[in-house]
Amino acid sequence: MPKFMIEREIPGVGDMSHEERQGGARMSNEVIDKLGEQIQWVHSYLTQNKFYCVYIAPNADIILQHAELSGFPADRVEEVKGLLDATTAQ
Repeated sequence: MPKFMIEREIPGVGDMSHEERQGGARMSNEVIDKLGEQIQWVHSYLTQNKFYCVYIAPNADIILQHAELSGFPADRVEEVKGLLDATTAQ
């Protein structure tokens, strides 16, 4: 199944408290439970004003549906085409 990178612009997201992060994760999980096994949240990276989420899903449409239902914007959704890291050079 394809993997997607979602860019979400939320000013100040990097300053969220632990409790706020927990609440956001709970909301995401609740929406995923409603949508079923066709979508899986892998993890997210937070910067000061954006966060980047990695999801596994059959298509971008379900990613956008998750964004709408959870209230988290999906400013950009891109299918991951590969992984590049230090071991790629070997």
